[in-house]
Amino acid sequence: MQQEQSRKVLLWLVAIGFFMQTLDATIVNTALPAMARSLGESPLQMQSVVVAYSLAMAMLIPASGWLADRFGSRRVFLSAIVLFVLGSVCCAMAQNLAQLVTARVVQGLGGALLMPVGRLVVLRTFPREQFLQAMSFVAIPGLIGPLIGPTLGGWLVEAASWHWIFLINVPVGLVGCIATLRFMPGEPVTFVPRFDLAGYLMLAFGMVSLSLALDGLASMGLRQASVLVLMVFGLASLVAYWLHAARRADPLFSPQLFSVDTLRIGLLGNLFSRLGSSCMPFLIPLLLQVTMGYSPLQAGMMMLPVAIAGMSMKRFTTPLITRFGYRQVLVGNTLLVGLTMASFGLADPSQPLWARVLQLAVFGAVNSLQFTAMNTVTLKDLGHANASSGNSLLSMVQMVAMGMGVAAAGAVLAAFTAFFQPPGAAHTLSAFQATFACMGLMTVASAGIFWQLSPEDRASSKAAATADAADHG
Repeated sequence: MQQEQSRKVLLWLVAIGFFMQTLDATIVNTALPAMARSLGESPLQMQSVVVAYSLAMAMLIPASGWLADRFGSRRVFLSAIVLFVLGSVCCAMAQNLAQLVTARVVQGLGGALLMPVGRLVVLRTFPREQFLQAMSFVAIPGLIGPLIGPTLGGWLVEAASWHWIFLINVPVGLVGCIATLRFMPGEPVTFVPRFDLAGYLMLAFGMVSLSLALDGLASMGLRQASVLVLMVFGLASLVAYWLHAARRADPLFSPQLFSVDTLRIGLLGNLFSRLGSSCMPFLIPLLLQVTMGYSPLQAGMMMLPVAIAGMSMKRFTTPLITRFGYRQVLVGNTLLVGLTMASFGLADPSQPLWARVLQLAVFGAVNSLQFTAMNTVTLKDLGHANASSGNSLLSMVQMVAMGMGVAAAGAVLAAFTAFFQPPGAAHTLSAFQATFACMGLMTVASAGIFWQLSPEDRASSKAAATADAADHG
């Protein structure tokens, strides 16, 4: 009985850590214009605040499993909460954009460990037959975080100041620390293989260089030559990792993973599809506040239809894939996601409220279907031996795509803002409209990747539930 009670508390603990992570990924978006005013920056050049968080998470995810094995799950999870809270306090104390971005990196490093290590603890604590049910419970906060994040962020900006969107993590983190010390098991594993440090550094350097190159086009004022050098170094580093992994007996991510067709296609589809769609939570609140006069709270509330429609769509995902197959669903739905994104290029202050809400709800529904279907097809054919590595690789690709998507959208927005001169409300709206159209077309182009799937592939309820957990982890 006592063991069962401890397991329940453990699930709540992992869920709370997950909630902190997902909430912070969305709460910032509606506060960006207020942050820009406070720090003396342009609201159109604040994407580095979002990119830094996603990129820091992507960097540390590959090392999360090894760290938990080497130092113990409880110690690493506790350190993750402390690092996350410390980063949150530093964010609130930031006096300029550079300090804020640095603090977001610290916060992202803590966030990167919360879900992977928590998921590992659940895997080792719960019997195999209860694992899926446990992970489904833990995945619920991943849906609630994006649901309340934008509105809560907007309300805190209006009721107090943008600093409080970070300070609210402090009491939650303190409760998490106490509960971790009391309820979380996790001694170090007896034998831990040597960490592939060289491979990790190559992979991390490649990801950071490519993302900084994109972000540099928009907000860092880098010249084209510097951007080109960063891109070349980043691509060379990723190629070097691939060659290194092919020769090493125990690499971070074995090239043999890519012999699984569904994993290879799913990862590439995740990367290129999310490059487009992941910019929407960043662009939409900016559009509403900068060009249409919405308050932060109003802009946050306008994101509710996206989250509610996304949650409602989950129940229809498995029946749709079971009937039509992954290829038809993903090809058709990717086109719908891209076209819905491009439709925001028609956004105008005179647009009726009901039409704007309907547009946001449609995007939320098709985007939710896209994420679950992509993640399911990526993981469904992995054997037990490769499941952990494949899941970590998927999580890393998700975070890289999110960061690079926001960076790419910021670069495109900056280019169109410079094109539509002189600066003013009408020209800024035109820049946003063109950016939505471009990012939507980018997503449409990724539909060809999913066409490579076998038409015989169908869904199973087990795979879909696993993907829901992966989608938010």
